[in-house]
Parts: sequence; C-alpha cells; structure tokens
Amino acid sequence: MGARWYFGWNIVAAAALLTLLSSGMRLSFGPFFLPMAHDLGFSRSLLASIVAVGMLAYGLAMPLAGLLIARFGTRPVLLLGNGLVIASVLLTVVAANALAFLVAFGLLLSVGLAFTSPVAVTPVISHWFTRRRGMALFFLSTGSMAGMAIMTPVLSFAILHLGWRATLTGFAAVFTLFTVPAALLVIRDGAPEHTDLGAEEFAAQRARTGAPPRSLTLRQAMRTAPFWKIFFGLFCCGFSMNLLGTHGMPMLMDHGFDAFTSSMGIGLIGLVAIGGTLVLGRFADRLPRRHILAAIYFVRGLGFFALVMVGTHWELYLTSTVGGLVWAGSIALSSAILADVYGVRLVGVLYGMAYLGHQIGGMLSSWLGGWGFEHYGTHWVAFGAAGVLLMAAAVVALRLPRKGFALMAAPAAA
Repeated sequence: MGARWYFGWNIVAAAALLTLLSSGMRLSFGPFFLPMAHDLGFSRSLLASIVAVGMLAYGLAMPLAGLLIARFGTRPVLLLGNGLVIASVLLTVVAANALAFLVAFGLLLSVGLAFTSPVAVTPVISHWFTRRRGMALFFLSTGSMAGMAIMTPVLSFAILHLGWRATLTGFAAVFTLFTVPAALLVIRDGAPEHTDLGAEEFAAQRARTGAPPRSLTLRQAMRTAPFWKIFFGLFCCGFSMNLLGTHGMPMLMDHGFDAFTSSMGIGLIGLVAIGGTLVLGRFADRLPRRHILAAIYFVRGLGFFALVMVGTHWELYLTSTVGGLVWAGSIALSSAILADVYGVRLVGVLYGMAYLGHQIGGMLSSWLGGWGFEHYGTHWVAFGAAGVLLMAAAVVALRLPRKGFALMAAPAAA
C-alpha cells in the first residue's frame, strides 16, 4: 500500500494560492501607480509617500497578526483580513482626496493584506512540517512569485481596458471567493503530533531529543544576534522587492520601454522565480540554509545594478530571467531559520516582528524611488542603494547559525 497523502500539503497549496493574491497585490502596485497619480492629480512624491505609509502599516500589522493567530487561531484572522480588504477597496474607489485615499488604500488595505499574507500561514505550516519544513515554506513562496508573474501583466491589462477602480474592485471579489472557502475548509491549526515524520523517524527523534528543551521567551529571543541578522536581511529584501514592485515599471518606462514590455519584464522575474523556488526548495533541507540565503541576496543585488542599465528588450528579459532564479526564497529561508533556532512556538510572532524590517525597507524604498527621481532625475539613487544593501545582507547571512543550531539552553529570565 502506498503512503497516505499528508494533509499538510493541502494547507501548503491553499496558503500558496492565498499569498498569490495577497502578496501579488502588494508586489504589483506598479501598474496602478501612474494611472492613479494621473487620475487623482497626485504627484509621484505624494503617491509614493502614501504607498510608503502603507508599507509601514503592512509591516506593523505583521506582528499583530502573529499575536492574534497565537490567541485566536489562523482561520479568524484570515476572515478578518478578508473583511478589511473588502472595506478598504470600497472606500478607495470613492476616495476624493489624499487623506481619504491614505486611510483607505494606504492603511486599511495594507492591514487586510497583512492579515492574509505569508506571516498568517507560516506558523500553521511550520507546525505541520518538521522533516520537510524548508521545502514546504519554499512552496509557499511560489505563491508570492506567481502573484508577481501573473498579477502584474493581468492588472496592467485590466487597468488599460477597465480602469484602476474596476480592476481593484474585481480583485476584492476574486480574493473573497478564494479566501473564505480556504479559511473555512482547508486551513487547520491542529497538526498531528508526528507532523510529516514517519513512525520510525518520529520515534528516533523522540529518543534522541528526550523531553522538549526549554524555549526562550519572546523578549529573550529578540535580544539575540540571529534575530537581528534575520531582521536586517528582511529589511534589505523588502527594500528591493517593494522598490521593484512600485517603481520597476515607471523606471523601465522612463528608460524608453512601453508599458506592456515593462510589465512583462517585471512579470518574467516572478514567472522564473516559480521554477527557481521549486529548485531551491529541494536543497533547503539538505544544504546549510545560511549559504543559500547569502547566495540569493548576492545575485539579487547584482540584478538590481543590471536592471537600471538595460537598454534593449533582450537585455531586459535576460536580466529578469537571471534575477528571477534567486528572486524568491529569502523569506522562506528566513522563517525556516527562525523555526530552526527558536522553535515553532515563537515562529509566528518572531516572523511577524522580523517581517516588520521587510516593510520598513519597503517603506523607505517606495519613498526614495519617487523622491530620488524627482530631485536627481535618475533611478540610480534607489536602485543602486538596493544593490548595495543586498550585498551587505549576503555577508550578514553567512554569519547566521547552522541548521539545527539551538539557543534553547539560555537561562530563563529571572
């Protein structure tokens, strides 16, 4: 008799599709940028500032989502997030001034997407998987990459033919049609005791580890170096990813590419990243995670330098292809390393706290992309900074603990 299908993979599939929509919208703001600015009469700096506030709100909502999930469970938080997305879209399409747009699009939508983002489903996946945790979290990352690959050109097409308001409303409808059934029928917090381990593996692990080691408190964990190294890496990751999502299309269009070619160049990164994620996921549980993470940051940094210099279609598509191979995985590896070091009990809250660094970076790059271009007439200010930060993140990642390293022996707070 063949091995029974493990239900945890159903959760991974549902979570990946959910992040396709939530992270896809968050990473695919580029197609909305110029139409919104022209229609609402906003300058690039003003709209970029609103987006930057939204990035910060998205990040601040991450640890809140982790705390709510720890207390009430994953399902209520997903449903609450879906309700906030619906309310925010309805308010955004009727917003008549910058303040109303800031509250609806910048704040409410960001919180709703945060409550339905990878941080909301990473804890449940970490609980359901032990032996293949790295692979499962990498598969979750395919949702974000597929979101960039699919939603950037789809949203561009829809905005061109229907306008940004109708496109945003349609997104809310599709999002609801998937999120509610997934939350009610698939997502389950209660994992079996043996998780994805076989009977012999589970028995061997119990015999090897004995009683569960004492874990750190949240405050103790946040005082340790590995947490802040992960935080810095995610800051650089967020700076680069949100810069590309917000200013990638405008940058390419300013360099002479048409809207469709620009959207396809950005979308190609996400499309290639799907395959890259599946390949990297095969190595995530076999090679030191820190080495893979450092390689991702290093090559991605080179890609940002190259992206500003491309001048022909084939150069754009070649750069997008190479960059896409390592575009995904940093978030999956970071959350897996957090689980390795601090255990699954704290992974949700710690991931939310570390992801705040991701959104602080995204906030700064969203603002810098608009401000730098308006003041200096070049995109090198923001895109060059992204490349430098990613190089630094690669060096810091090499200093992370090895897989399986534990801090659990640290003394408890008095």
